[in-house]
Amino acid sequence: MRHLYEDAFTFDATGPRRHEDWRADVLAVMERAVPDPRGWVVLDGAANERVAEHPAYPFRPAHKADPQRRLTPADVGDRLYEIDRASAENLLLALTDSRCTLRNLERFTESFDELQAMARTVLARYGDTFTCYTNVTVGGPRNGVLDFDSSHWGYSPMTFYWEDAGLVIVSDTEVGLFWTFEC
Repeated sequence: MRHLYEDAFTFDATGPRRHEDWRADVLAVMERAVPDPRGWVVLDGAANERVAEHPAYPFRPAHKADPQRRLTPADVGDRLYEIDRASAENLLLALTDSRCTLRNLERFTESFDELQAMARTVLARYGDTFTCYTNVTVGGPRNGVLDFDSSHWGYSPMTFYWEDAGLVIVSDTEVGLFWTFEC
């Protein structure tokens, strides 16, 4: 994780899955209210900017909502779309830098296949059965597939930053968040 995200302004963390509604567990990770169940590394570029009024900072309610209101599980779920495993692998790589594109990978010395193997290693942490969600609409999510060859991409903003892109992984026992921010 450190290698993939060393040049990114990112939030990457995992927490336990304790609720039937996984969105509540995602919110607990956003608020840094739970530790990583396995003690793995947490990358938190915005840790110093948090305040008591916004424990989930930089994550926030939707633009139309009162920005001072605390996040709810519904806020989390309303801006995420389910994607397939192959899209999640590519998205983990696209999140290594701002702009959410696989062109980010040109800065790595590893081959694309080697980088994909790293992404698969990250995903393997969550077992064989997990679901993936994102706020990114690369090429528009069609049947849960993101098109990284598309020149069009968008997102449902989840943070106070200018742009953000992320991936949520939900297993029976854990939830993982991988988010990159553009200030």
